[in-house]
Amino acid sequence: MSSRALRRLKGEQRAQAALHAVKLTEEDDKDEDEQMKSNTQTAQKQKNISNIFELIGEADADACPSDEELAEGINDGQQGAPLEKDSVKNEKSNKKKKKKKVPAENGKDNLGAGDNIDAILETVEKSKGLSHRSTDNSASEHRPVLYVEHRNLNPETELKRYFGARAVLGDQRSKQRQRQFHRCTWMTVYKDTWPRFSRPGISMSLVESKDGIQHFTFEHNREYQQVQFKFLDAVESMDPNNIVVLLQLNPYHIDSLLQLSDVCRMQEDQETARDLIERALYSFECSFHPVFSLTSGMCRLDYRRPENRAFYLVLFKHVIFLEKRGCPRTALEYCKLILSLDPDNDPLCMLLLFDFLCLRSREYTTLIRLYEEWEVHRNLSQLPNFSLSVALSYYHLSQQEDISPVENQQLKQKSNVLLQNALIMFPGALMPLLDLCTVQPDAAVSSHAFFGPSTQTGQPPALSELVSLYVGRCHSLWKEAGQLLWLEENVRKVIKRVDTHDPYVEDCQNKRKQRYQSAPRNIHRHVLMSEIKEATATLPLEVTTQPGMGFDPLPPLDSIASYTRPERQNTGASNESTISLFFRSLLPNFNLQRPEDRQEVARAGHELNQEVNRLMVAMRDMLANIQFREPQWEDNHDRDEEEWD
Repeated sequence: MSSRALRRLKGEQRAQAALHAVKLTEEDDKDEDEQMKSNTQTAQKQKNISNIFELIGEADADACPSDEELAEGINDGQQGAPLEKDSVKNEKSNKKKKKKKVPAENGKDNLGAGDNIDAILETVEKSKGLSHRSTDNSASEHRPVLYVEHRNLNPETELKRYFGARAVLGDQRSKQRQRQFHRCTWMTVYKDTWPRFSRPGISMSLVESKDGIQHFTFEHNREYQQVQFKFLDAVESMDPNNIVVLLQLNPYHIDSLLQLSDVCRMQEDQETARDLIERALYSFECSFHPVFSLTSGMCRLDYRRPENRAFYLVLFKHVIFLEKRGCPRTALEYCKLILSLDPDNDPLCMLLLFDFLCLRSREYTTLIRLYEEWEVHRNLSQLPNFSLSVALSYYHLSQQEDISPVENQQLKQKSNVLLQNALIMFPGALMPLLDLCTVQPDAAVSSHAFFGPSTQTGQPPALSELVSLYVGRCHSLWKEAGQLLWLEENVRKVIKRVDTHDPYVEDCQNKRKQRYQSAPRNIHRHVLMSEIKEATATLPLEVTTQPGMGFDPLPPLDSIASYTRPERQNTGASNESTISLFFRSLLPNFNLQRPEDRQEVARAGHELNQEVNRLMVAMRDMLANIQFREPQWEDNHDRDEEEWD
């Protein structure tokens, strides 16, 4: 029974006790002898009842009120209404002002029941208070590190914390009454500027449930498959207008929204690009399975299935837009969500982005906790971003003012040790980091062989890719004056350790030679989607020369296709776009039909690159051989003057 029902029952018992007390006072006026006896009984009852109110702290145990005081107390407890027989029926007024203190009343029949109700009420109130304190203090410690909160998935929650609700919402409050009803979603809110939503043909089904882990997958119905085939034809036409036309007919087609968002972003239309991604998120969330949960961390999606792949990509692009919008806390929550969908494989390698979002949102304890829990089975210290960012997190914690001097000293010492170990393990990250921070290093540092140019050129290609990604993304976090002084202090200590032949230096050198020979495919995919120029320049040739699409970058080699695209018939030149006709006029062997075999796709792309290179060389030679000759003028100057006259 709830506390509200218990209070209601208690009010009814008080009313019955009050009615019984009135009857007693009427009978006591008839006989004085019986009145003395009743006073003695009433005093005994009052002592018993006072113990009940001592239990909840609402009565004074030393006071022994008389009958008249009891009647006045009962009237006050019932909001000053006249105490009559009809007062039992007036229950609404008792509910509205039930927060007032009620003194002890006479009750003979329901004394035991009232005692039980008061004890239950006290237990409920205490349990509420304790649960509230535990929520504030230790709830976050008992939650999983990848726990996702629904309220943090809304960027308006973070913006309200920065600028206030009035600045964020604006005129939305007045428009909420006029807008139509739409499905309530957590990840995004339906906008009135969007087309009318109708189910595009995507659904989610439960594949299996094993050991508390539930595996889901998205599915496309037959109509959506036909739209998907038309989308692939539009992509191969190399004309974005075909995608726009397809999106007008199917406004919630996921891959079309993804591809058109990339086109708008390249044209520097960030608002439209972000709006298209939010529309895709809304379409996905409306097709969720009833059992699928965003916050439990026990739901899985297989990235090898193309239907699930689009959901990963939409979430990743949404994270990038949120971070650029100035909502790093919301972006961190979505990063946790993507990582929880497949924490073992991490197809988009969200661990390379997790530390950056934690530092941007000042969630230092979250980063340290993930590092400590996952270091045993994931070796996060072998990633440059975690090795450097965890040290920076300890440094920020040591700068807080609400900690004791002893704890401050411990955190500072911990940050120094971690930063020195990170610089010894990844010496090639120092000079590019200082360069992007526009800091001129000391001559003793720049001339030292340990941090010299040979260190950067001699590191393995996979390590160069990871270091370039971290430096290009996180260099803005190291620009504060205090952090640079802290970095300079530890760099000098590292040089001393190197000069004294510390065994840890040789150990890290051997690890760099044995590891980081080749990066896995998910790291290449992350670098391509992040579009950080410092990291993109370090990608191997087998990745850069491979043809890829924005709606499916570097698909897995073991992809699981639930349906296949039918073979295309050769179409005439009349159905081709202007760009394709231009290439066909220049290159007779140019063919836009994409082969099904992966090797044929690579060979066709290589042949196309060769033909384009030959064309560019021929055009360059033609332009170089063009000579402009001056006109031959006759020597008859008189004739020229006459003509001008």
